Amino acid sequence: MTKRPALQALIFDLDGTLIDSLADLSNAVNAMLQERGHPTHDFETYTQFIGDGVRQLIQRALPPSHRHEAAIDEALSSYQAHYAQHWNRLTRPFAGIPEALQQLKAQGLRLGCISNKPDHFTQLCCAHFFPEKPFEVVFGQREGVPRKPDPAGGLEAAALMGLEPAACGYVGDSGIDMEFAQACGMLAIGVTWGFRSREELQQSGADHLLDEVAGLLRL
Repeated sequence: MTKRPALQALIFDLDGTLIDSLADLSNAVNAMLQERGHPTHDFETYTQFIGDGVRQLIQRALPPSHRHEAAIDEALSSYQAHYAQHWNRLTRPFAGIPEALQQLKAQGLRLGCISNKPDHFTQLCCAHFFPEKPFEVVFGQREGVPRKPDPAGGLEAAALMGLEPAACGYVGDSGIDMEFAQACGMLAIGVTWGFRSREELQQSGADHLLDEVAGLLRL
């Protein structure tokens, strides 16, 4: 079995891993649904809707009778307008995350962020919630680049950092994140403080599971 090289970088998912954004995301989708006369969902339901890109989030939130392309396009535009108004009202970094990022950098690890959140909002959140700019590379969902779990974004990030993917770890809270890490050839690090279950992370190929932020410093 090939020995994995020493870990040189950690690349993070955003929503559910670095920031607790569930309330603002849910409120924006519910505002869109109310505006269009559709039933809303509770926060717990949104933990299963989030993580696979914004279009998939909207499709899942809409009633089945409105999951056709034109209706999704209109609902997506409405959602983005609502989210733009209050993306940072209730969202905060998870406790200990900003400090952990600084300590990881002090240990010599290089940091990045790759999210399925639209790139504009990914850049906005990283700049706002982490003003110390710990990340060398920040990618959200971009036109022409397949979303996670396709490895394209991860391989691009590793190349930009001048690293082999095997020298990188990808940290996330969902099965999609673990599949992404495995597809990239990165160490798959699942965190249990986010939106998905420990079982999902295990079943999706997590190499490590962390139950507390301090665990990042022991990797």
